[in-house]
Amino acid sequence: MRRDPIAFLVPFLRSRFPELPPLAVTGDLVGRERGDLTVCLSHSGGYRAVRHRMDRADVEYEVYAQDREAATDLAYRVREALLEDLPGQAVSGVLVLDVADIDTPKYLPDSTSREHCYGGEVAVSYIEE
Repeated sequence: MRRDPIAFLVPFLRSRFPELPPLAVTGDLVGRERGDLTVCLSHSGGYRAVRHRMDRADVEYEVYAQDREAATDLAYRVREALLEDLPGQAVSGVLVLDVADIDTPKYLPDSTSREHCYGGEVAVSYIEE
């Protein structure tokens, strides 16, 4: 399989958080301004689990905000959406079979921007439809 997990996770999370600015959920920090509420996803590893049929992608999520409580709240809401709402969903040409916690949200303050950041990591198992 040759699917970038960020390409289907970003639209999924954007659909779950319509109250956020349209580009707040992203796969990179290009064009982001300091102070923007941001959910950034990055592919951190994984493997092919069942020959050519299923991939497992490890995906980190980081939530940046000026307010620590806002960053914490949104990080836990992102985690909840990934763990509870994503399994069984068909999104952008893939079927998500399962999502598991790797690391719960933890405080990762950005030393450059001095913004609050909470991040965690999940394992997403998926197949192409």
